[in-house]
Amino acid sequence: MSAPAPSPLAIVDAEPLPRQDEVLTEAALAFVAELHRNFTARRDELLTRRKDRRAEIARTSTLDFRPETAEIRAADWKVAPAPAALNDRRVEITGPTDRKMTINALNSGAKVWLADFEDASAPTWENVVLGQLNLIDAYERRIDFTDPKSGKSYALKDAAELATVVMRPRGWHLEERHLQFDGRPVPGALVDFGLYFFHNAQRLIDLGKGPYFYLPKTESYLEARLWNDIFVFAQDYVGIPQGTVRATVLIETITAAYEMEEILYELRDHAAGLNAGRWDYLFSIVKNFRDGGEKFVLPDRNAVTMTAPFMRAYTELLVHTCHKRGAHAIGGMAAFIPSRRDAEVNKVAFEKVKADKDREAGDGFDGSWVAHPDLVPIAMASFDAVLGDKPNQKDRLREDVSVAPGDLIAIDSLDAKPTYQGLVSAVQVGIRYIEAWLRGLGAVAIFNLMEDAATAEISRSQIWQWINAGVVFENGETATAELTRKVAAQELAAIRAEIGEEAFAAGKWQQAHDLLLKVSLDTDYADFLTLPAYEQLVG
Repeated sequence: MSAPAPSPLAIVDAEPLPRQDEVLTEAALAFVAELHRNFTARRDELLTRRKDRRAEIARTSTLDFRPETAEIRAADWKVAPAPAALNDRRVEITGPTDRKMTINALNSGAKVWLADFEDASAPTWENVVLGQLNLIDAYERRIDFTDPKSGKSYALKDAAELATVVMRPRGWHLEERHLQFDGRPVPGALVDFGLYFFHNAQRLIDLGKGPYFYLPKTESYLEARLWNDIFVFAQDYVGIPQGTVRATVLIETITAAYEMEEILYELRDHAAGLNAGRWDYLFSIVKNFRDGGEKFVLPDRNAVTMTAPFMRAYTELLVHTCHKRGAHAIGGMAAFIPSRRDAEVNKVAFEKVKADKDREAGDGFDGSWVAHPDLVPIAMASFDAVLGDKPNQKDRLREDVSVAPGDLIAIDSLDAKPTYQGLVSAVQVGIRYIEAWLRGLGAVAIFNLMEDAATAEISRSQIWQWINAGVVFENGETATAELTRKVAAQELAAIRAEIGEEAFAAGKWQQAHDLLLKVSLDTDYADFLTLPAYEQLVG
């Protein structure tokens, strides 16, 4: 490893954590400082470009494939071949990096674990630092866990049975207030990536794998270019071969959907694939086209299935693009959490999961996501039936696919309308999720679904959109701020009755209620719910 360059003084502004010195070493912090010094200014410029792009969409209410990159789309090129550890990705499990989840995810039978520092993790300093420690411990096989409630113990299976880790850092918009260099916070993405890469790149190579990443909330090919430059710098810094890093980009913004080929091209030496992320994608549509009129109004979130015409266009284009360029196409999340009490609920849900995964495998996806270990065998069976002994189906080029620019934003092609119950559900899920997030929990089971920050984003965005569009529900009521406040007050009272006064007082329910209303009702639409929420996050 090369000697670190002189670095600015690191300021860690947080209460000490157990074993933090194993993560926040002088050498690791020097590396993060170099990332910050070399790349944060470009990140800032790209965030400004996002605002410019959004203003352009507000003026035009349309999007198109970029004319200045037409040559890249027309040229003949492919991404680097997948490393052996990432060649078969037929089932991927997602979840935060707490100790129990780390063991269960690695043991789940899935081919890949998305170890999540982003939407499934509330970014308390404890979650940020101890999540890194848990991954180091897992690679060193010194991780175990005993549940204090049940007394059940958890330990890793044999190495050959463990999932391959693909780590997801935070998005570009988030800062890490607990770590500062040069008098300003470091972007959360650079903290998460930097600490993980520095400590584990060589460890993973020694295990026959490598430092693999999921890149969230990318909005343009220029953001992919920034990540590629970071990978080149990082590999040189620690002295590992160029191309060791592999990145899978979540196409979970509407602008990125128009730049899939360009994103793969920018990352071509490091690209592993693209993923279709449903809730953030819908959130991005609302955010960008929120003043585009009635034709952009989304119905209830559960009415927007992956078979909706505009969602179908998105997934078909993703598979076609990935396979044309030799990359993996990874499908969306099965978020159902099995009930331990209601077998009938499970039966119906499992059938829906199977149908969803059968459709993805049949469409040409190379793998898909699940949120719970019990869903791994269901998804595995769907992909086994199509793939057999093949690791993927990148040979299916889907040359039958033809997607016009307007197809991706044809929201009004969906024959469904917002409902009053949709408003109630958005308020219910929004309050319950935000309350847990403010307590440091980013992945939360609500009404038998695993919810994360993307769920809260689509919930509050739909409330905002319906109010501003003056939607009239089927019961004759109009979506207004007053109606939303009434529904939220009723939900808060219902939660208090459900959990009891003591538990209600011990939680952050009123705070969550108030924050949901703020981001749902404010005239100025907040770009991300997690920005005002982070200001209220303790720890």
